[in-house]
Parts: sequence; structure tokens; C-alpha cells
Amino acid sequence: MTSITPLNKSSKQSVSSFSEPPHKEEHADHRLFGLIAFLVADGMTFAGFFAAYLTFKAVNPLLPDAVYELELPLPTLNTILLLISSATFHRAGQALSQTKAKECQKWLLITAGLGFAFLASQMFEYFTLPFGLTDNLYASTFYALTGFHGLHVTLGALMILIIWWQARSPNGRITNENKFPLEAVELYWHFVDGIWVILFIILYLL
Repeated sequence: MTSITPLNKSSKQSVSSFSEPPHKEEHADHRLFGLIAFLVADGMTFAGFFAAYLTFKAVNPLLPDAVYELELPLPTLNTILLLISSATFHRAGQALSQTKAKECQKWLLITAGLGFAFLASQMFEYFTLPFGLTDNLYASTFYALTGFHGLHVTLGALMILIIWWQARSPNGRITNENKFPLEAVELYWHFVDGIWVILFIILYLL
């Protein structure tokens, strides 16, 4: 006659460990910290450009024939375009929070269009400037500053188009539950706009 031996305590624990689903360890989300660290480092790069330009202007004044009077209409228009684009991007974020995907896409597309309009206006300004890239140190610094900022605007506008596509409904990846990509690009865009305001004051008004 066969006897049934009851499972001991260790055997029961072993069986239960196999039956329980694996525990998923939760990790802290450091994406925002990484983005802020990147923007701080990028801001320091711009600060280096600004410091170099102001130092050069203070200790190495230009000769009378090398002083250029920059026109204000186009840079002022560019400033308005970027400030409006910050507002439209904020509207896109609000629309996403209200689960209005179509409205969010509309404001994102407007924001990207304003960014490309800024770039077109800046390119037009380059063709109308009274100096070239290699005329003197002032000219080289001007093109380096505005060109480096223009690169940031280009990257930002392209990222906005990517977010615009991913925010489509109903199959989009960007939703009210997963909106960090939009918030990250929005923070980057506001940063780029703020840098332009500082650049506008230093290059065109001082």
C-alpha cells in the first residue's frame, strides 16, 4: 500500500515561488533630470559664445570702416515668430492634456511652421548683410552665434514634426498618459526661444 508523504514547509515555499508572477522592480524616472542637464550644458556653450563676443567687442573695437549697422526689422520679426511659437506649443500641450489629439496636432503643425518661417527669414537676412563670414572677427562671431542657434531651431522644428506624427489619433504613441516626449520637446523649444531673446539683445541692441 502506497503512502502519501505530505509536502514539507520548504517544498510548499518552492512551489509557491514558481506559481507567483515575477516581481517587476520599479526604477525612478530620470529622463527629466537628463534633459535639464543637457540644456544646462548647452546653455553654457551659448554663454561661452556670448562671453567671447562681448570680450572681443570690449577690448578690440572695430575700425570705423568695419562697423556695421544691422537692420532691426527682420530680427524683430524673428523674435515675434519664436515668441508666438512658444505660445502655440503650450496650446498643443494643453490640448493633449484634454485628450484632443486633432487640436494638439494642429498647434504642433503651426509651431513647426513658425520655426521654419524663422529659418527662412534668417537665411534671407544672411543674403542681405553687408559683411561675409570671413570679413573680420565680428562677422565670424555673428555667423557662429546665429548659425549655431539656427541649428537648434532646425532640430527643434524636426522634433516637433515627429511629435506631431506620433500624436495622431487613435494609433499615436503620444497620449495624455504618455506625454513626456511632447513635454521634453516643449521645454527644449522654450529654451531655444529664450536663447534667441538674449542673442537678439546682445547682437542687435547693445
